[in-house]
Amino acid sequence: MGKASKDKRDIYYRKAKEEGWRARSAFKLLQIDQEFNIFHGVKRVVDLCAAPGSWSQVLSRNLYVPAKQSPDCKEGDFPLIVAIDLQPMAPIEGVIQVQGDITNARTAEVVIRHFDGCKADLVVCDGAPDVTGLHDMDEFVQSQLILAALTIVTHVLKVGGKFVAKIFRGKDTSLLYCQLKLFFSQVTFAKPKSSRNSSIEAFAVCENYSPPEGFKEEDLYHLLEKVGTPSGADDLDCRSGWLEGPNKVYIPFLACGDLSGYDSDRSYPLPSTEGGSYRSLDPVQPPIAPPYKTALEMKKASSHGASADTIRPSADS
Repeated sequence: MGKASKDKRDIYYRKAKEEGWRARSAFKLLQIDQEFNIFHGVKRVVDLCAAPGSWSQVLSRNLYVPAKQSPDCKEGDFPLIVAIDLQPMAPIEGVIQVQGDITNARTAEVVIRHFDGCKADLVVCDGAPDVTGLHDMDEFVQSQLILAALTIVTHVLKVGGKFVAKIFRGKDTSLLYCQLKLFFSQVTFAKPKSSRNSSIEAFAVCENYSPPEGFKEEDLYHLLEKVGTPSGADDLDCRSGWLEGPNKVYIPFLACGDLSGYDSDRSYPLPSTEGGSYRSLDPVQPPIAPPYKTALEMKKASSHGASADTIRPSADS
């Protein structure tokens, strides 16, 4: 199946290349902003798990570039965007890149230094583990990634700020919702139109960061565990079973994006060109140091070694 076939099957993949986005996920953040207006009044923003950089591109085009082009905005007033990832990524205009671990307190210190001691208005995270296809496992690992992101959020997000993170919907979604509600007065789970209906992916849109009175960052996980064990039992087993029945929690869930827009699960005909046949575009920016690069190099080296052994003449010939 060639590239043109994927362009036909995935309209957002094709549009991302046509509009200069590094990945189709850019449309998800754009559609979330259309519904929740998360970029309004934002001057400092952090993009967690940023590589390959499509969400950082959205932040740059919607915050930094308009300010730079405005004659009324001085250079010192430009929005500050910090992108964090373990993997390096190609530069983006107006984006400060930090190669680091979001679970490390030093990373939070680096972010605040870039903000001159101030805290962020918005934190976004589109990170996800390599999925296994086992939904319970994928949901658990993703929830742990969100809690890791929440760790840095409690250090770098200002009171009243916003947090947007990818989630996987499943049986423990109610628990995650209640944990996020500890820190945000308004939490909505949203499904952008560019996210496939067949996917368990959704996004937690958390507004008005307001941590509990007297909250200390080092007490985060103890506080989260108490949500899963309201009885205060010593054998803490964080779970969502008690949120069913009379304690059932109803989570606000919202589909966002233009209802008349493209359907991510539908195939669309390829556009006609003057030359006749459709020509598929290359990706805007391939990963510059993907985690699978070493594996590919080892495989290539081993295949070359095997080929050399095959064609090497024997001593008897």
